[in-house]
Amino acid sequence: MQISLRAWLLIIALSLVWGGSFFFVEIALEDLPPFTVVLCRVGLAALALLAVIRLSGLAMPRDRKVWLAFLVMGGLNNFIPFSLIVWGQVHIESGLASILNATTPLFTVLLAHLVTADEKMTTRRALGVLLGFAGVAVLIGPGALGGLGSGGATLILAQVAVLGGAVSYAMASLFGRRFRAMPPLVPAAGMLCGSTVLVLPVAFLVDRPWVLSPDPVSMGAVLGLALLSTALAYVLYFRILTLAGSTNLMLVTFLIPVSAILLGTLFLSERLEPTALAGMALIFAGLAAVDGRVLGWLRAVRA
Repeated sequence: MQISLRAWLLIIALSLVWGGSFFFVEIALEDLPPFTVVLCRVGLAALALLAVIRLSGLAMPRDRKVWLAFLVMGGLNNFIPFSLIVWGQVHIESGLASILNATTPLFTVLLAHLVTADEKMTTRRALGVLLGFAGVAVLIGPGALGGLGSGGATLILAQVAVLGGAVSYAMASLFGRRFRAMPPLVPAAGMLCGSTVLVLPVAFLVDRPWVLSPDPVSMGAVLGLALLSTALAYVLYFRILTLAGSTNLMLVTFLIPVSAILLGTLFLSERLEPTALAGMALIFAGLAAVDGRVLGWLRAVRA
Protein backbone atom coordinates (compact mmCIF):
# COMPACT_ATOMS: atom_id res chain seq x y z
CA MET A 1 0.00 0.00 0.00
CA GLN A 2 1.46 3.38 -1.05
CA ILE A 3 1.60 6.34 1.35
CA SER A 4 -0.10 9.61 0.44
CA LEU A 5 1.35 13.03 1.27
CA ARG A 6 -1.27 13.43 4.01
CA ALA A 7 -0.24 10.12 5.58
CA TRP A 8 3.45 11.09 5.42
CA LEU A 9 2.73 14.35 7.28
CA LEU A 10 0.84 12.43 9.95
CA ILE A 11 3.75 9.96 10.22
CA ILE A 12 6.20 12.82 10.77
CA ALA A 13 3.94 14.36 13.43
CA LEU A 14 3.59 11.02 15.17
CA SER A 15 7.34 10.46 15.12
CA LEU A 16 7.86 13.77 16.93
CA VAL A 17 5.40 13.12 19.76
CA TRP A 18 6.48 9.48 20.13
CA GLY A 19 10.15 10.44 20.05
CA GLY A 20 9.39 12.79 22.92
CA SER A 21 8.03 9.88 24.95
CA PHE A 22 11.54 8.48 25.55
CA PHE A 23 12.61 11.91 26.82
CA PHE A 24 9.58 12.26 29.12
CA VAL A 25 10.05 8.74 30.49
CA GLU A 26 13.71 9.40 31.31
CA ILE A 27 12.71 12.46 33.37
CA ALA A 28 9.73 10.79 35.06
CA LEU A 29 11.87 7.83 36.16
CA GLU A 30 13.92 10.18 38.34
CA ASP A 31 11.08 10.17 40.91
CA LEU A 32 8.61 7.48 39.84
CA PRO A 33 8.92 3.68 39.46
CA PRO A 34 8.17 2.06 36.05
CA PHE A 35 4.63 0.73 36.53
CA THR A 36 3.51 4.01 38.09
CA VAL A 37 4.84 5.87 35.05
CA VAL A 38 2.88 3.51 32.78
CA LEU A 39 -0.29 3.88 34.91
CA CYS A 40 -0.11 7.67 34.83
CA ARG A 41 0.56 7.62 31.12
CA VAL A 42 -2.37 5.45 30.08
CA GLY A 43 -4.80 6.57 32.79
CA LEU A 44 -4.46 10.31 32.16
CA ALA A 45 -4.45 9.78 28.40
CA ALA A 46 -7.65 7.70 28.65
CA LEU A 47 -9.40 10.45 30.62
CA ALA A 48 -8.26 13.06 28.10
CA LEU A 49 -9.55 11.10 25.11
CA LEU A 50 -12.86 10.25 26.80
CA ALA A 51 -13.37 13.98 27.43
CA VAL A 52 -12.61 14.79 23.79
CA ILE A 53 -15.02 12.08 22.64
CA ARG A 54 -17.76 13.53 24.84
CA LEU A 55 -17.17 17.05 23.51
CA SER A 56 -17.08 15.75 19.93
CA GLY A 57 -20.50 14.13 20.22
CA LEU A 58 -19.12 10.65 19.63
CA ALA A 59 -20.09 7.62 21.71
CA MET A 60 -18.13 4.65 22.97
CA PRO A 61 -19.47 1.24 21.90
CA ARG A 62 -21.44 -0.90 24.35
CA ASP A 63 -20.75 -4.29 22.77
CA ARG A 64 -18.78 -6.54 25.16
CA LYS A 65 -16.89 -8.13 22.27
CA VAL A 66 -15.64 -4.72 21.17
CA TRP A 67 -14.48 -3.92 24.69
CA LEU A 68 -12.72 -7.27 24.89
CA ALA A 69 -10.92 -6.34 21.66
CA PHE A 70 -10.01 -2.98 23.24
CA LEU A 71 -8.59 -4.86 26.23
CA VAL A 72 -6.43 -7.05 23.98
CA MET A 73 -5.29 -4.02 21.99
CA GLY A 74 -4.50 -2.19 25.22
CA GLY A 75 -2.35 -5.08 26.33
CA LEU A 76 -0.48 -5.38 23.04
CA ASN A 77 -0.06 -1.69 22.28
CA ASN A 78 0.23 -0.17 25.78
CA PHE A 79 0.60 -2.36 28.84
CA ILE A 80 3.19 -4.83 27.54
CA PRO A 81 5.41 -2.52 25.44
CA PHE A 82 5.18 0.48 27.77
CA SER A 83 6.12 -1.65 30.77
CA LEU A 84 9.01 -3.34 28.98
CA ILE A 85 10.39 -0.13 27.48
CA VAL A 86 10.03 1.94 30.67
CA TRP A 87 11.77 -0.80 32.68
CA GLY A 88 14.46 -0.95 30.00
CA GLN A 89 15.02 2.79 30.29
CA VAL A 90 15.83 2.37 33.97
CA HIS A 91 19.07 0.74 32.78
CA ILE A 92 19.76 2.17 29.30
CA GLU A 93 19.59 5.65 27.82
CA SER A 94 16.59 7.04 25.96
CA GLY A 95 18.44 7.27 22.62
CA LEU A 96 19.47 3.61 22.68
CA ALA A 97 15.93 2.58 23.66
CA SER A 98 14.51 4.53 20.72
CA ILE A 99 16.94 2.83 18.30
CA LEU A 100 15.93 -0.63 19.54
CA ASN A 101 12.29 0.37 19.29
CA ALA A 102 12.93 1.22 15.63
CA THR A 103 13.02 -2.52 14.89
CA THR A 104 9.21 -2.61 15.14
CA PRO A 105 8.68 -2.51 11.33
CA LEU A 106 11.01 -5.48 10.93
CA PHE A 107 8.90 -7.59 13.27
CA THR A 108 5.76 -6.22 11.59
CA VAL A 109 6.96 -7.41 8.17
CA LEU A 110 7.62 -10.89 9.52
CA LEU A 111 4.26 -11.15 11.30
CA ALA A 112 2.32 -9.57 8.42
CA HIS A 113 3.75 -12.17 6.06
CA LEU A 114 2.46 -14.93 8.34
CA VAL A 115 -1.02 -13.64 9.15
CA THR A 116 -2.16 -11.34 6.31
CA ALA A 117 -2.98 -11.83 2.65
CA ASP A 118 -2.03 -8.35 1.39
CA GLU A 119 1.35 -7.67 3.07
CA LYS A 120 3.55 -10.59 2.03
CA MET A 121 7.32 -10.82 2.28
CA THR A 122 9.36 -9.91 -0.79
CA THR A 123 13.07 -10.33 -1.50
CA ARG A 124 13.65 -6.64 -0.81
CA ARG A 125 11.80 -6.76 2.49
CA ALA A 126 13.64 -9.93 3.52
CA LEU A 127 16.94 -8.15 2.85
CA GLY A 128 15.73 -5.22 4.95
CA VAL A 129 14.83 -7.52 7.84
CA LEU A 130 18.29 -9.13 7.71
CA LEU A 131 20.02 -5.73 7.69
CA GLY A 132 17.90 -4.54 10.59
CA PHE A 133 18.61 -7.55 12.73
CA ALA A 134 22.29 -7.21 11.90
CA GLY A 135 22.02 -3.75 13.41
CA VAL A 136 20.49 -5.22 16.56
CA ALA A 137 23.38 -7.70 16.75
CA VAL A 138 25.85 -4.80 16.55
CA LEU A 139 23.98 -2.93 19.31
CA ILE A 140 23.81 -5.81 21.76
CA GLY A 141 26.80 -7.83 20.41
CA PRO A 142 30.12 -9.13 21.69
CA GLY A 143 31.07 -5.98 23.63
CA ALA A 144 27.99 -6.24 25.83
CA LEU A 145 28.45 -9.98 26.27
CA GLY A 146 31.97 -9.39 27.52
CA GLY A 147 30.64 -7.30 30.39
CA LEU A 148 28.33 -9.93 31.88
CA GLY A 149 30.22 -9.98 35.14
CA SER A 150 29.97 -6.22 35.74
CA GLY A 151 26.31 -5.47 35.15
CA GLY A 152 26.41 -6.43 31.48
CA ALA A 153 23.66 -9.02 31.97
CA THR A 154 21.27 -6.35 33.20
CA LEU A 155 22.10 -4.11 30.26
CA ILE A 156 21.47 -6.94 27.81
CA LEU A 157 18.19 -7.81 29.52
CA ALA A 158 17.13 -4.16 29.33
CA GLN A 159 17.82 -4.09 25.60
CA VAL A 160 15.97 -7.37 25.08
CA ALA A 161 13.04 -5.93 27.02
CA VAL A 162 12.84 -2.99 24.61
CA LEU A 163 12.98 -5.43 21.69
CA GLY A 164 10.11 -7.33 23.33
CA GLY A 165 8.15 -4.09 23.34
CA ALA A 166 8.84 -3.74 19.61
CA VAL A 167 7.45 -7.24 18.99
CA SER A 168 4.32 -6.35 20.95
CA TYR A 169 3.88 -3.14 18.94
CA ALA A 170 4.14 -5.17 15.73
CA MET A 171 1.44 -7.55 16.93
CA ALA A 172 -0.76 -4.59 17.88
CA SER A 173 -0.42 -3.00 14.45
CA LEU A 174 -1.89 -6.13 12.88
CA PHE A 175 -4.57 -6.67 15.52
CA GLY A 176 -5.60 -3.00 15.20
CA ARG A 177 -6.70 -3.49 11.59
CA ARG A 178 -10.11 -4.55 12.91
CA PHE A 179 -10.78 -1.00 14.16
CA ARG A 180 -10.40 0.68 10.76
CA ALA A 181 -14.13 1.39 10.44
CA MET A 182 -14.28 3.30 13.74
CA PRO A 183 -13.55 7.00 14.23
CA PRO A 184 -9.88 7.07 15.38
CA LEU A 185 -10.70 8.58 18.78
CA VAL A 186 -12.90 5.63 19.77
CA PRO A 187 -10.40 2.73 19.55
CA ALA A 188 -7.66 4.98 20.95
CA ALA A 189 -9.75 5.73 24.05
CA GLY A 190 -10.99 2.15 24.36
CA MET A 191 -7.47 0.78 24.10
CA LEU A 192 -6.19 3.17 26.78
CA CYS A 193 -9.08 2.26 29.09
CA GLY A 194 -8.22 -1.40 28.62
CA SER A 195 -4.54 -0.87 29.35
CA THR A 196 -5.40 1.18 32.46
CA VAL A 197 -7.42 -1.75 33.78
CA LEU A 198 -4.45 -4.07 33.14
CA VAL A 199 -1.72 -1.94 34.72
CA LEU A 200 -3.67 -0.57 37.72
CA PRO A 201 -3.41 -3.66 39.98
CA VAL A 202 0.22 -4.25 38.97
CA ALA A 203 1.22 -0.68 39.85
CA PHE A 204 -0.59 -0.79 43.18
CA LEU A 205 0.92 -4.14 44.17
CA VAL A 206 4.48 -3.48 42.98
CA ASP A 207 5.03 0.29 43.30
CA ARG A 208 2.62 1.39 46.07
CA PRO A 209 2.20 4.77 44.32
CA TRP A 210 0.30 6.38 47.21
CA VAL A 211 3.55 6.73 49.19
CA LEU A 212 5.40 8.54 46.38
CA SER A 213 6.07 12.29 46.31
CA PRO A 214 7.33 13.28 42.83
CA ASP A 215 8.56 16.80 42.18
CA PRO A 216 6.88 19.21 39.69
CA VAL A 217 9.40 18.40 36.93
CA SER A 218 8.54 14.71 37.05
CA MET A 219 4.82 15.46 37.10
CA GLY A 220 5.24 17.77 34.10
CA ALA A 221 7.03 14.96 32.28
CA VAL A 222 4.16 12.59 33.11
CA LEU A 223 1.62 15.08 31.73
CA GLY A 224 3.63 15.49 28.53
CA LEU A 225 3.93 11.71 28.26
CA ALA A 226 0.19 11.21 28.77
CA LEU A 227 -1.31 14.08 26.78
CA LEU A 228 1.17 14.52 23.92
CA SER A 229 3.03 11.24 23.54
CA THR A 230 -0.02 9.06 24.22
CA ALA A 231 -3.43 10.74 23.83
CA LEU A 232 -2.51 12.79 20.77
CA ALA A 233 -0.18 10.08 19.47
CA TYR A 234 -2.85 7.40 19.34
CA VAL A 235 -5.32 9.61 17.52
CA LEU A 236 -2.62 9.99 14.87
CA TYR A 237 -1.79 6.26 15.11
CA PHE A 238 -5.27 5.03 14.22
CA ARG A 239 -5.67 7.62 11.48
CA ILE A 240 -2.43 6.47 9.83
CA LEU A 241 -3.44 2.82 10.26
CA THR A 242 -6.61 3.60 8.29
CA LEU A 243 -4.84 5.58 5.57
CA ALA A 244 -1.64 3.61 5.05
CA GLY A 245 -1.82 0.10 6.53
CA SER A 246 0.05 -1.60 9.36
CA THR A 247 3.47 -2.03 7.72
CA ASN A 248 3.57 1.57 6.48
CA LEU A 249 2.39 2.80 9.88
CA MET A 250 5.37 1.23 11.58
CA LEU A 251 7.74 3.26 9.36
CA VAL A 252 7.18 6.04 11.88
CA THR A 253 9.82 4.34 14.02
CA PHE A 254 12.37 5.21 11.31
CA LEU A 255 12.04 8.83 12.45
CA ILE A 256 11.49 8.42 16.20
CA PRO A 257 15.19 7.91 17.13
CA VAL A 258 16.12 11.22 15.52
CA SER A 259 13.96 13.32 17.86
CA ALA A 260 14.66 11.04 20.84
CA ILE A 261 18.44 11.26 20.37
CA LEU A 262 18.34 15.03 19.90
CA LEU A 263 16.31 15.53 23.09
CA GLY A 264 18.54 13.14 25.04
CA THR A 265 21.69 14.86 23.82
CA LEU A 266 20.49 18.42 24.38
CA PHE A 267 18.72 18.04 27.72
CA LEU A 268 19.87 14.79 29.36
CA SER A 269 23.58 14.88 28.43
CA GLU A 270 23.33 11.45 26.81
CA ARG A 271 26.01 10.27 24.42
CA LEU A 272 25.69 7.28 22.12
CA GLU A 273 28.60 4.89 21.67
CA PRO A 274 29.97 4.34 18.13
CA THR A 275 28.50 0.83 18.13
CA ALA A 276 25.05 2.32 18.78
CA LEU A 277 25.42 4.64 15.81
CA ALA A 278 26.62 1.76 13.62
CA GLY A 279 23.69 -0.37 14.73
CA MET A 280 21.29 2.50 14.05
CA ALA A 281 22.74 2.90 10.54
CA LEU A 282 22.13 -0.79 9.79
CA ILE A 283 18.60 -0.68 11.21
CA PHE A 284 17.81 2.42 9.15
CA ALA A 285 19.24 0.73 6.04
CA GLY A 286 16.97 -2.21 6.73
CA LEU A 287 13.94 0.04 7.16
CA ALA A 288 14.78 1.82 3.91
CA ALA A 289 14.91 -1.54 2.12
CA VAL A 290 11.60 -2.60 3.68
CA ASP A 291 9.94 0.63 2.53
CA GLY A 292 11.48 0.64 -0.97
CA ARG A 293 10.76 4.29 -1.69
CA VAL A 294 14.28 5.45 -0.86
CA LEU A 295 15.71 2.99 -3.39
CA GLY A 296 13.15 4.17 -5.93
CA TRP A 297 14.09 7.80 -5.36
CA LEU A 298 17.80 6.98 -5.81
CA ARG A 299 17.07 5.24 -9.10
CA ALA A 300 15.03 8.23 -10.25
CA VAL A 301 17.87 10.63 -9.39
CA ARG A 302 20.43 8.52 -11.24
CA ALA A 303 18.14 8.34 -14.27
